[in-house]
Amino acid sequence: MNQITPGSASRGDEPQPDLAAAVRRLVHTNVLVVGDVMLDRYTYGEVSRISQEAPVPILSIDREVALPGGAGNVVRNLTALGSATAFISVVGDDQAGSDLTGLIGGQPNVEPWLLVQGGRTTTLKTRLLASGQQLLRADREQTDPIQPRLAERMLRIAMDAMAATSVTVLSDYGKGVLAGDIPARLIAAARKAGRKLIVDPRGSDFARYAGADVVMPNRGELGAAARMPVNTEAAIVAAAQTIRTQYGFGAVVVTRGNDGMTLVEAGGVYHFPAEAAEVYDTSGAGDNALAMLGAALAAKLDLPIAVRLANLAAGISVGKVGASVVREADLMAALTPQRSALRKIVSREEAVEQAERWRHRGWRVGFTNGYFDLLHQGHIHLLEQARAACDRLIVGVNNDISVRRGKGAPHPVQPEAARAAVLASFACVDEVCLFEEDSPEALIEALRPDVLIKGANHPREDIAGADLLRTWGGRLMQIDLLAEDPPRPGLAILKH
Repeated sequence: MNQITPGSASRGDEPQPDLAAAVRRLVHTNVLVVGDVMLDRYTYGEVSRISQEAPVPILSIDREVALPGGAGNVVRNLTALGSATAFISVVGDDQAGSDLTGLIGGQPNVEPWLLVQGGRTTTLKTRLLASGQQLLRADREQTDPIQPRLAERMLRIAMDAMAATSVTVLSDYGKGVLAGDIPARLIAAARKAGRKLIVDPRGSDFARYAGADVVMPNRGELGAAARMPVNTEAAIVAAAQTIRTQYGFGAVVVTRGNDGMTLVEAGGVYHFPAEAAEVYDTSGAGDNALAMLGAALAAKLDLPIAVRLANLAAGISVGKVGASVVREADLMAALTPQRSALRKIVSREEAVEQAERWRHRGWRVGFTNGYFDLLHQGHIHLLEQARAACDRLIVGVNNDISVRRGKGAPHPVQPEAARAAVLASFACVDEVCLFEEDSPEALIEALRPDVLIKGANHPREDIAGADLLRTWGGRLMQIDLLAEDPPRPGLAILKH
């Protein structure tokens, strides 16, 4: 048996594979996903009182977010990795189905085939959340098998799509798309086309997936399918070997929650300890891992390395809030042995996710912004005061094009990479995010900071984002400038 831990060898005395190089190969992959798509709605708000009509909390709604769920979340994660993805599923002729069609079609590098079945109810999951906690989940769904004629059309499309993709992923949520003999026919088609096929199974009847290259059950599903105990590591291995032999699977990957993953294949058994540093939200972690496994096999990585990356992706996912995606930058950061200042420089999407995690922990998120060209004592004073006003500080920085539009040549004197790196080196700065707009308003709206910090030399009516703060209960704080270091033309602390 092989125990794979960070920094250990994968087999015997072989050197640790270059995982960073493996991650960079994921962007050149193409994957087919077939499975149950659903619409995940998240309604966020605050609870400050109990209803007089019944002993239930009243949620004052702040915002609503709609995302593709189920197999749609697998697609989201594949596209986040840069993989070109073909997606085949079935929706109903209702509003949720229409919303899903728009959401899936709006993603980059996706070729969607969302077939519509008249009269069918699209699976919709609505979650109500307050202060990072889920108050209620309401589901609306129809789990009957899809119409036979629609199933035949779906199979024809899938067989054509296999010719243009390297790996097929079946994401079975038991909602009817992969009912009956559809998995068996897709597995046979993949084998005929010489394509690998991965299954995320549902239920205890794994005979439906016989012959799949990789099957990826969780611990409970494995125990039900093998009809064996799975309460110890040895028991999990025995159960996985049983179903592998019984159903002709090439390999079995068991997801074990806080205990990581186990791979059982012809070449041996591998245990991958959990990679999560902190756990915020486990929703969607299985989809993250499935997407990563599909992309890694499409990149022709060895299966143990592919599972190691899938385990890493799951660990990153549970450290985020909500059904978040895992990107190449997340993987690279996790593979970096120590935290350097440059890791504080993040994309807008990463900044938004991090701000959400900080708020989930009850921390106040602050934001300030500027050109920060030729930093001086006044800048440092403002940054230190800004950090003192919050628990975590995000600094927005105009990129070179934005500065040039605002100030003209020869500005900026320092390029954006240098300006961001210097800011990231300060202990009082927790994240740096470049933006290309003239105004930071769009970034502020995305981040939703608890505190917006600006210099006292700015009239309130001129401060970008100040009017937005009241929509989520944020506040504006203005810092007095250093008397001995007044702002100079072209070097105003926060001037746009």
